Amino acid sequence: MGESIVKISAAFDGGNIEVVGANEPGDIRLRIRRDHESEFLQWFYFRATADNPGEVARLRIVNAGKTTYPDGFRDYRVVRSVDRISWTRVETEFDGETLSFDHGPGHSTAYYAYFAPYSLERHADLIARIGQRAGVTHRVVGTTLDGRDLDLLHIGESAPNRQVCWIIGRQHPGETMAEWWMEGWLDRLTDSNDPVSRALLSQCVFNVVPNMNPDGSHRGHLRTNAAGANLNREWMAPSLERSPEVYWVRQAMHQTGVDFSLDVHGDEVLPYNFIAGFHGIPSLKSEQLSHLDTFSSHLTRINPDFQREHGYPINRPGQGNLTMCTNYIAETFGCLAMTLEQPFKDSAVTPDQVHGWSPQRCRALGRACLDALHLTLDELSAR
Repeated sequence: MGESIVKISAAFDGGNIEVVGANEPGDIRLRIRRDHESEFLQWFYFRATADNPGEVARLRIVNAGKTTYPDGFRDYRVVRSVDRISWTRVETEFDGETLSFDHGPGHSTAYYAYFAPYSLERHADLIARIGQRAGVTHRVVGTTLDGRDLDLLHIGESAPNRQVCWIIGRQHPGETMAEWWMEGWLDRLTDSNDPVSRALLSQCVFNVVPNMNPDGSHRGHLRTNAAGANLNREWMAPSLERSPEVYWVRQAMHQTGVDFSLDVHGDEVLPYNFIAGFHGIPSLKSEQLSHLDTFSSHLTRINPDFQREHGYPINRPGQGNLTMCTNYIAETFGCLAMTLEQPFKDSAVTPDQVHGWSPQRCRALGRACLDALHLTLDELSAR
């Protein structure tokens, strides 16, 4: 192999790509790396630096058709940034096997990703910023397999008759939109000038884990932790050897109890924001379904980016998978537990040709979810 026309690098936090060949600007061939000890692959994030910034280079991800969710690349556009602050969509082609898009002209270096990345450094900044606000306590709930802290933000004053709310995100580390959502939720919840936040904190206490999977985040994984475990299939029997992240958080939940739970995710294929519930749990109660309908109805009216027409098929009675977070919590605590899904693609309901579904819109949805919870709170408190 001769001297490269375009230098490709993923040797940084969250990076994932392998170079197959990069000698001709019209044929820069790349491959997504699998999650460690797992068959999952979909997330990519890398930097491209061209020798000649005036020349267009064609980048091709040659194993896109062999990823975990190949349909996720249909009607999808890659995100690009030259400053790692602003991310925009680029024209992308997918022929069922190869994902293709152009680098340049006009800039020698740019970053490309499946969705706008959310680094562990930004996570540390988030914990530091929110953790020093009034009414917030930061604690480390446990340690990951790679030795990283599992951060929890406790917000509000624990007192009798207060609703205990648990909000978690990024069980699947490649679903970075979950932590962008967390920024909107946390910034508004800790804003002492916001009347909705003040009302919520007068009746609730919040335990928030913005990133459930820091090891997978750093390693550039799509769905698994350092041991190759899909954390959202570990809730019935987590272990310190395989899934300490779930082990520690679940233990803390049993200590506090749970009255409301929201698990924030992203979906590779569906171009919608939607909620997945718990219809298949064995002990399903009518009031749980009523609370779910109330919250979803409010959120639909509050934020037009959210919709209820498209989502996952509803499980039949007794067929819910209790290894999944939402089902486990709804069954164990008898409360309203939900999974919020956001798209990697653009929102088909409210498209944005420049940014697609974006960090800014994730944050806005996070803020809107506080309004929906506020409007649902009286019903939850009566259970």
